[in-house]
Formats: sequence, C-alpha cells, structure tokens
Amino acid sequence: MKGDYQELVDEISALLGAPATLENRDFGLIAFGAHDSDDDTAMDPVRTRSILTRKSTPAVRAWFEGFGITRATGPVRIPAAPDAGVFRDRICLPVRHRGVVLGYVWLLDAEPAPTHAQLTAAMEVATRIGGLLADEERAGADLSRELRAALTAERGWQYDMALTALRSALGADAEGLHALVCLAPWSDEDSPSSRTVPGAAVLCTVPWRAPAGGEPGPGAAAGAASTGRALAVLVRLRAADNLAPAVTAAERLRGAAGEGAVTGIASPRRGLADLDVSWREATAAARTASAQPHLGPVAEWATLGPYRLLTALPPAEPDPAVRTLLTPAHHELARTAEVFLDNAGQAGRTATALGIHRQTLYYRLSRVEQLTGLDLDAGEDRLLLHMALKAARL
Repeated sequence: MKGDYQELVDEISALLGAPATLENRDFGLIAFGAHDSDDDTAMDPVRTRSILTRKSTPAVRAWFEGFGITRATGPVRIPAAPDAGVFRDRICLPVRHRGVVLGYVWLLDAEPAPTHAQLTAAMEVATRIGGLLADEERAGADLSRELRAALTAERGWQYDMALTALRSALGADAEGLHALVCLAPWSDEDSPSSRTVPGAAVLCTVPWRAPAGGEPGPGAAAGAASTGRALAVLVRLRAADNLAPAVTAAERLRGAAGEGAVTGIASPRRGLADLDVSWREATAAARTASAQPHLGPVAEWATLGPYRLLTALPPAEPDPAVRTLLTPAHHELARTAEVFLDNAGQAGRTATALGIHRQTLYYRLSRVEQLTGLDLDAGEDRLLLHMALKAARL
C-alpha cells in the first residue's frame, strides 16, 4: 500500500514539475516526492520538518486549516506566514473520497505557476489517493472489530477465531513484538485511525467500567459502576527493553482523550497468543494510574509493584474489618491510616506528610483501631488494612 501512495505522489510531482508531499488529515506524513533541485529555496523548514519528523507543528496546522482546506474540493493557494514557520507560498490539493477529506497533497508554489489543466490532472490523481485511503480505513475498521472480539472474548473457540482473523489481517506483523496500551476513559465518538497513531498496528474501543462519581478511594461512598469506553492500541516495538513507541502513542492519545484520562501499558510480548493476558495487564495499569496519580498518568505493568497482585483480585466488597472506615464519615481517618502505612509506620514522617501534630496522629490511629478492631502494632493486621485501603482505590 505504501508503494502505491509513493507512485501516486511521484505522478503528481511529475505533472506539476515540483516535489509533492502527501499527509493524512491529521498532518501525518505518508509519502513525499524526491527533491533533486540545486535551488535550496525549493525546500523550506515546514517541508523539511514534515519529512524528518513525519508531522507538522500545531501552529502550521492551524495556519493551513484557516484557509478552509478541510472543506475545499479543489486546489487551495496558501500564502507564506513566517510567524507560523511557513516561509513559502503553497498549493494544497485536498484528498477526498465521497465528500470526506482524508488527506492533503502539498506543493511549494513557484513561478511559472501550474496551469489549470495541470492542476486538474493532479486533482484526478488526488482522487485516486482518496480511494486508497478510504480502502485502508475500511480495512482498519474491520481489523478493529477483530481486536475488540479478541479482547472481550473468554478463552475458547471465539477467542481462537478472533486471533486467527487478527493474525491473517496483520500478516507478518502478527508475530512481531508488541505492547498493548489501554487508554481510559475514551470520550471521543469515533476511534482514531491506526495511521494517525505512531507505531500502532491496530486499535479499537472496548467497554470500560468505572465507579460512579469519579475516582474511587478511601472514604468514597460505594456506588454502582458506570459503563464507558476505553481505547485499546496494539503498538509495534523494536526491542523488549524499549517501550518508548508505546509511551509516545499513549501520550499523543491522551491529548485527545480529555481531562482525567490515564494510560496503562502491558509487558511486551511476541505474537498474539497471550493478547488477553496483555489486556488484563494494560487495564490493571490504567486502573492503578487512576488510583495512584504518582504512578501515572502513563503506568507500565512492570512498575506497579504490589498493584500487580491487588489488581488481579476479583471485585469484592470491602473486608468487614474496614467497611466502616471506608464510609465518607471517616474519610480523614482512612487517609491518615493509608499515609501512616505508606510511610512504614513512621510517626514523624506521617505527621509531616499530613501537616498535623504527632498527638493528633496518635489520636487518629487509635480511632482507626477502634473502628476496625485491628492492632496497628501487628504485622498481619497492618497488611490487611493496607491492602484494603489500596484495593478501595481500585
């Protein structure tokens, strides 16, 4: 497919006598024509940056979109804007399919300007590019359904069928090294295309259950879970010890997800056999990032520590010993107990962290013991209380 885009971009470059650049509708680079001129002015910083980094800056994008390229059906001439980093006039050929803009072909405007006949011929090529992009998006949507089926199915024949279809669609990529990413909550109406997410092999939305009323935690009232959506992204990796591509994809998507979104990244795996295990890790990491901000907003499964065990536990009512402590009326006592246990029972550090006097701390801890019936000098009682408080956040 990539070779097809390159051939079509080269065809436009030949028609107009200038190197062309093809970007998707999110200004991600797809292909570019060779620059073989001795005239250095045939290149400018925007085109160079687009080729080297495979994307344009927000300022450049805003300048171009201000000329109506998302609505245009024919060539659009755009003047230079040095303040935005655009030092040369440009011609934009919108790439559309059935009225929907899917990308843009860019050329630097120069003398002599292309004729009407040349631009008409170039727009016909752009239409062919639009057909290819539309086919690719449809294929990606179908692939999303297969990924969703694999992530939501129990192990058995349905899971095996979903993996078989996914392997067939991904081809050689299926046996490569991947990391699965969970972004939650995902509020956009439509999933992004895998082409717009760096390193993504396939992505989809899946149901996501979150406690009603926001982030759970000690002292929060128990409530029914609300159902939303999460975004699952299978990201290609080059090495098992380098999760940078997954982190980059996660950071880019968080910008589109809205306030409060968190991301979990599973351990790298080769092939798709344990995709369900990866999804459990990714969702556990996302839950932990939400519960413990210091581990997020992008949390890796390998760095979760005790939360690897806590998130593996099935959902359950709070332990009877701590049920009263976890009611809203005792929020401050629950917080005090958690900070005390987080600081390994060191009173001085706990009092400093909470900004209270030691005597106040001792009084609160005695109230915790009265409410729970636990002895904070006993190791197992401390363990039970600490686990219960952390589990409540999840």
